[in-house]
Amino acid sequence: MKSVIRVRMGAEDAHYGGNLVDGAHMLHLFGDVATELLILNDGDEGLFKAYDEVEFMAPVHAGDYIEASGEITNIGNTSRKMTFVAKKVITPRPDINDSACDVLEEPVIVCRASGTCVVVKDRQRGKQIKE
Repeated sequence: MKSVIRVRMGAEDAHYGGNLVDGAHMLHLFGDVATELLILNDGDEGLFKAYDEVEFMAPVHAGDYIEASGEITNIGNTSRKMTFVAKKVITPRPDINDSACDVLEEPVIVCRASGTCVVVKDRQRGKQIKE
């Protein structure tokens, strides 16, 4: 089971000089992906318990399009282990003009993570596919 969302980082997302978006924003996107995965699997939003690992790999700037994806890798009684990847797929080109953008031939991985979510038994009402 997999979930994918694509979002453009706006000026309001830029937190640092040079229109740099903070890494925590990628974790926010992963939270949205995890929520969709839990709804698809269990019919409930569940709760994000913990990240096991987070790796920031490339900068994200206002104007970048980020594709965040995740998948459930293991299903326990109440726990759902997941992995996540965020990739930059479109980037602005202010060197050409103020509205130019490039679709990247090879998306750039900007963040990877893994974590565990929980859906308590009495709220589970989905497929719960064992992998």
